[in-house]
Amino acid sequence: MNLNLEKPLVFFDLETTGISVGKDRIVEISMLKVMPNGEEVALTMRINPGIPIPEKSSEIHGIYDDDVKNEPTFEAVSHKILNFFEDADIAGYNSNKFDLPLLVEEFLRCGMKFDIRNRVFVDVQTIFHRMEPRTLSAAYKLYCNKELVNAHSAEADTRATYEVLKSQLDRYQNTPYEDPKTGKVTYPIQNDIKLLSNFSQESRNVDFAGHIVFNDKDQEVFNFGKYKGQPVEQVFRQEPQYYDWMMKAEFPLYTKEVISLIRNRMF
Repeated sequence: MNLNLEKPLVFFDLETTGISVGKDRIVEISMLKVMPNGEEVALTMRINPGIPIPEKSSEIHGIYDDDVKNEPTFEAVSHKILNFFEDADIAGYNSNKFDLPLLVEEFLRCGMKFDIRNRVFVDVQTIFHRMEPRTLSAAYKLYCNKELVNAHSAEADTRATYEVLKSQLDRYQNTPYEDPKTGKVTYPIQNDIKLLSNFSQESRNVDFAGHIVFNDKDQEVFNFGKYKGQPVEQVFRQEPQYYDWMMKAEFPLYTKEVISLIRNRMF
C-alpha cells in the first residue's frame, strides 16, 4: 500500500558509537525522503564522530575508526542534513526513543536547532509492539490459538507457558535462524532443553539479576556502572573498596554471594 502523504516523510536510521543519547555520537546516517507523489530521494553519509568507536559497537554495525577517520564531522554536514529534513515529517524504527533524541543532541552540540514543531513522528517499532503484543496471553493466542482464561493467575500462566513452548517446537523446529550480529545461520529450535536455554538467554548471567555476566572469553565482568565490561577480578585488585561498596549497597543477596565467591577465589 502506498503512503498517503500530505508532506514529505523522511525515514532515517543512525549507526552510532553506543546507546547513550547524552554522550555517544553518530558514525553513519541514512535518510530516505518519500514525497507525496511517491518520488523517493535517498542520502547516506559516514561521519567522523570525533571519539573512538568502541569495538563492541563496531562489531554490530561494521564501522571502525579507520572507516571514518577521513569523513566529515557532524558539524561539517549538519546544514546538509538539516536541509534534507526540512518541512518533512519523520519515521524510523525505535526512532522516538533513540535515533531522534540523539540526532537532536548532535544538532545542539553544533549550536543548531532541529525544530520538531509542526512535524509528526512515526515509530514503526512501537506500532509493531502494540499490534503484536509481547504478553503471555498474546503468545498463547498466537501459538495455541486459545484464549488465556484467568491470565496472571500463577496456575493458568504456568500451564499456558508449558503449552506455548510445545507449540513453538511444533512451529519452529528445523526453522533457520540468522544471528543479526554475526550472520551465522543455525537451527536453534530443537527438542533439546540446553539448546533452547542457550537461544532464549539475552546474556550469559553469572548472577540472576545480570549485574555480573560472562564475556566472550568466559570472564566474569561487570554489567553496570563505571566498570561495565571490565573483569570483576581486575577491578577488585585495582580498587578493593569497590567490593566493600557493593557488599554494603542494596544489591541482591545472590549478587553479593557471587562477588564474594569471586573475591575469595582470588586469594
